Amino acid sequence: MRRVQTAVLISGNGSNLQAIIDAAQASDYPAEIALVLSNKAQAYGLTRAENAGITTIVIPHGNYATREAFDQMMDAALRNHDIELVVMAGFMRILSDRFVNGWAGRLINIHPSLLPKYKGLDTHARAIASGDAEHGATVHWVTPELDSGEIILQGSTPILANDTPESLKARVHLLEHQLYPAALKHVAAAILAQ
Repeated sequence: MRRVQTAVLISGNGSNLQAIIDAAQASDYPAEIALVLSNKAQAYGLTRAENAGITTIVIPHGNYATREAFDQMMDAALRNHDIELVVMAGFMRILSDRFVNGWAGRLINIHPSLLPKYKGLDTHARAIASGDAEHGATVHWVTPELDSGEIILQGSTPILANDTPESLKARVHLLEHQLYPAALKHVAAAILAQ
């Protein structure tokens, strides 16, 4: 069975990456994690990838004078590895419009809120401060406008009376580990069906 050659972009611990790696072990999973790319050499997600036998690349963004120059290097690395689909998993960089447009329809992200609510940072604290009854995570297509692409999959969790941003974040993170592999499976299957 052909599997969609997928790259995961990370900047840190890589727990969502691990959830995806675990899901991709299934013989009928339609995506193969062919590459993990990080902008930080010390990202623990690189170790997770190496432990799974996945090729890794580090491109430190600080080595480039502009966002566009960094993105151009990243784009070249992805294309050199014949990547078909790009998954952002805790990749803490805002991408240039040129990069996003170059991967349109093949670039997904997960955001810790029920989009369109709470784009950007500090989503857990903002949801609690607003008195919301629930919070969650959203897998969406990446577009030039931050956290505004079409929603692929969402999941929610109740906000409890004694929740702190940290306790809520922990529950949303567990939800992400279920959502992201499911969303990737759906997107990869759709690509294969084209």
